[in-house]
Amino acid sequence: MPKINKYVDIDTVEREAKKDFIDRHSPFITVEGSAKKGKILSVIVKMGNEYTHPDDFDHYIESISLFNGETKLAGASFISGTLGNEKSNTQVTFNIRPMGKRLKLVAHAYCTKHGIWESTPLEIAVAQ
Repeated sequence: MPKINKYVDIDTVEREAKKDFIDRHSPFITVEGSAKKGKILSVIVKMGNEYTHPDDFDHYIESISLFNGETKLAGASFISGTLGNEKSNTQVTFNIRPMGKRLKLVAHAYCTKHGIWESTPLEIAVAQ
């Protein structure tokens, strides 16, 4: 089983280089609107909040996956150069249909150089 790196609040980190490293590899989840049972909900996963990630042939974000607890809901794969070989914040929107009472959303992202990174879980109540 590969090691999964988890986000650490960069405000608690002293070294700027460490803040950059943690932030640019961490997926951040935002949700557009409110969750309603059986209705489409747009979930945005963005890599990095304050820092951008490289898009080099040997160092890029290869994939982003979205989970509800341990259940995989969606995934997106990328090829090096997709973002024009520029540093940027890889971002994807997943449209999901909540069916339960709660969502516990977690995103995983795979960096080809630094492995798997996990977001902070986002718990959402689903209106019935």
